[in-house]
Amino acid sequence: MKEKSKQLNDDVRIDKWLWAARFYKTRRLATEAIQRGKITLNGTRAKPSKTVKEGMSVGINKDGFERIVIIKGISDKRGPAPVAQQLYEETEESLSKKEAHILEMKSAHAFIRTEGRPNKKDRRLIHRFKQKNQ
Repeated sequence: MKEKSKQLNDDVRIDKWLWAARFYKTRRLATEAIQRGKITLNGTRAKPSKTVKEGMSVGINKDGFERIVIIKGISDKRGPAPVAQQLYEETEESLSKKEAHILEMKSAHAFIRTEGRPNKKDRRLIHRFKQKNQ
């Protein structure tokens, strides 16, 4: 019987692996992402029950950004973050896109200036603007 349970640990579902590798906080979120088509396995759309093997590539489209990782380890248990990071390796192309995306987000955020809560005069101007545009 122990051989069967050991063999089952080798066959890990993609939703469970995504959860164990800490891409998603819960298995339910991972399953929903897969069903929405946000996860690809070797370039094709995956189903939550698809089993993963070492060497497979996983495309993860999350928060408007796509990451491509290569599976280096299989686990069905969620562990600490350093252990989870050993389960995959991000491709060079994905890393360069990630850096460009971070720089783009920082530069976009630099133009947004807020001075805190609107005062009474600002609220009146906002209200007039909304009334005029309706």
